[in-house]
Amino acid sequence: MVDFVGGAADWRRKHGGGRGQGVARACGLKGGATPHVLDATAGLGRDAFVLASLGCRVDMIERSPVAAALLEDGLRRARESSEVGEIAARMTLHRGYAPAIMSAWAGEAPEVIYLDPMFPETRAKSALSKKEMQAFQHVVGPDEDADALLVPARHLATGRVVVKRPRHAPLLAGAQPSYSLEGDSVRFDCYAASGK
Repeated sequence: MVDFVGGAADWRRKHGGGRGQGVARACGLKGGATPHVLDATAGLGRDAFVLASLGCRVDMIERSPVAAALLEDGLRRARESSEVGEIAARMTLHRGYAPAIMSAWAGEAPEVIYLDPMFPETRAKSALSKKEMQAFQHVVGPDEDADALLVPARHLATGRVVVKRPRHAPLLAGAQPSYSLEGDSVRFDCYAASGK
């Protein structure tokens, strides 16, 4: 179940660090800026909700029918909530294959495109992720075609493309970013938009 009203999402909204969080800094939320963001790999919508809670309008794309249904249900309940209804109202879900949707985008182009593809585990020994994420990964599977996201994202974005990766993971599509922001376990690779 996707729950934007309580649990981890509620805690992160209230105590997660606001605009100081890595995702917020990488997406350019400084000096009061609240860019229009397209999260092209929405998953369970956690980072999208953080960005929306900080004032951004967030479009989301999810291709997994299961993940999209969970996200749709979570958004519906959040929109009915007096506490987070206003935040959820800034979030719009699109179902389908992100490269195709981005290539045919007809609306206002987003300033920032955020990519957090499911990363295939390559190490033989590693700490297992939390049970909820393990179950989600089992249903959705790794994004083996994640490299196909970068070019259409850079063409559509008017400002930047942000790619969230495990800290020691290879670069998406082997492309060198303009700069990276590193955390303890993840990094955010930031690419300049290339324009249409």
